[in-house]
Amino acid sequence: MGAIYRFFALYEGLIYIILALAGLFAFRWLWNAWFEWRQAIYKLEREFGLRRLSQALTVSLFIVILFIGEIILASFIAPAYPSSELFESPTLIDQMQPEVNLPEDSGGLLPEGTFAPEPVNSFASGCIPGEINLTTPQLGQEVSGSITLVGTVDVENFGFYKYEVSPQGAAAWATISAGREIVKNGDIGFWDTSTLKPGDYQLRLEVTDNQGNSYPPCIIPVRVRAP
Repeated sequence: MGAIYRFFALYEGLIYIILALAGLFAFRWLWNAWFEWRQAIYKLEREFGLRRLSQALTVSLFIVILFIGEIILASFIAPAYPSSELFESPTLIDQMQPEVNLPEDSGGLLPEGTFAPEPVNSFASGCIPGEINLTTPQLGQEVSGSITLVGTVDVENFGFYKYEVSPQGAAAWATISAGREIVKNGDIGFWDTSTLKPGDYQLRLEVTDNQGNSYPPCIIPVRVRAP
């Protein structure tokens, strides 16, 4: 369901345009059907006109319902939809953690055909102070339990933002939550780290404009420790 919600939020503008064009067609049909029904003289003609009027009214109401549904999904449900339940099972984190098991007599050398895991990043990337930035947690900070993320999300043509987490060295990102309000050095959202296995992670803040274009994400390394 989260992917569906994000789809409606990402293509919000395009969906509104399509619904607006469909609405113009439907309301024009409704107006013509109502006019023909009012001008009908004979009984059979009026019955036929009433049938067309009912069909046009049904289609128009359906488009209005879709329009309202898009507003609710894109403006309220999608930004507030958390995906932290993806971490409820520690199995997922174990699968995302890169591991290489060496034989006891290998002398620390990797077997042929295997690759070392990516080195742990100790620096932030993509963060722009005053536009897209995380100030809490700080670079390399140890965190535990439920914490409040503090930072700035203030870009031109702002659409929405989301923040995600990934184990160091892994390419899989899981969305924690999202928001649709501009934030200036304030609370971006909450992060419950208690469902994560202690270790090194990357925290990513990604911003998308109202045209569906994503800015380079702000990524900082953090360390989750046991409570």
